Amino acid sequence: MAKRQIPVIVLAGFLGSGKTTLLNHLLRRSGGTRIGAVVNDFGKIEIDAMSVAGQVDSMVSLGNGCLCCAVDTSELDGFLDRLARPAARIDVIVIEASGLAEPQEIIRMILASDNDSVVYGGLVEVVDAAEFAATRERHPELDRHVGIADLVVLNKSDRIGDEARESLLETLTRLAPGTPVVPVSHGRIDPEMLFDRKPREDHLEAVRQLSFEDILLTDDDEHDHDDERDDKHEHDHEHGDHCGERCGHGGHLHSGYESVEFRSDTPMHPRRLMDFLDSRPEGLYRVKGFVHFGVTGHRDKFTLHAVGDFLRFYRSPWARSEERVTQLVMIGRGIDAGALKEGLESCRDTAAEAAEEHSMWGVLRYAQT
Repeated sequence: MAKRQIPVIVLAGFLGSGKTTLLNHLLRRSGGTRIGAVVNDFGKIEIDAMSVAGQVDSMVSLGNGCLCCAVDTSELDGFLDRLARPAARIDVIVIEASGLAEPQEIIRMILASDNDSVVYGGLVEVVDAAEFAATRERHPELDRHVGIADLVVLNKSDRIGDEARESLLETLTRLAPGTPVVPVSHGRIDPEMLFDRKPREDHLEAVRQLSFEDILLTDDDEHDHDDERDDKHEHDHEHGDHCGERCGHGGHLHSGYESVEFRSDTPMHPRRLMDFLDSRPEGLYRVKGFVHFGVTGHRDKFTLHAVGDFLRFYRSPWARSEERVTQLVMIGRGIDAGALKEGLESCRDTAAEAAEEHSMWGVLRYAQT
């Protein structure tokens, strides 16, 4: 009898295309299928990993670096080994690549893996319908990424008109002849296009989502080995924002891009924050994270998502144990990190000038529940 192998699907796409939204959709609609997620975030504050962790905890995060810059497969193999252990009972593994990763290199690492419990399951390239033309002009290598995809997801297709959508579909079909191109909104793709869904049987323990305790190795010697590998990973990617220069991948999307992290325990003043966002510099391509406003009646968590000219807040309750802080990651090219941090520092609310409810109007215009 042939040994069962777990498919490893690579989820790729440029910054802000909607990969995390799509992954969260898969996790919510997985039925009884057990998904292990590997999130490769760009920036020291792992916003995408935190977003996914809110949906499921069968996850390994590779923060602060570009996965494609690993010099061999040993690091990725270690994470795949954890998720592919028979005791974990994982059915499919999804690697959400950084928005600046080189998908072909990630595919190469999976194919070169010596773990016979996993098998490459295909590349899903997520395309931002509203931003693709402008992004492609700056980064022509996206044509190649689309061309090697096994499935192209045209996300945010509701944000463009019918004529523009048809034109974009023709372009993507030309770039990836014979490859399915699926227009969706909010990452809502049918999971059956990526894996076979098992029926959900909530009363059975076998289909519950995993905890980190489920996937961590139990043998003391294996734990020690993992610690050494994790220490090596942290050291190798300590300066992940500039990994293109270090690893010789100067032609990759991440070359020349940098991330700026901001955290504030003090609530943010909504009007000042909106002024900052409305005047963000052209080189600042992506802003993501969570904002805490200290305004009466509006103390929920506001998840911020900005790509190019697009800006949206998503309002949701804070988890009971979640710390009420603002955490933002800004990604761009040629940006002044000091000026961005200084600008956000000036957006903090102060006791002497507490924000009033009407100051939230600008935020609420861009907010969805």
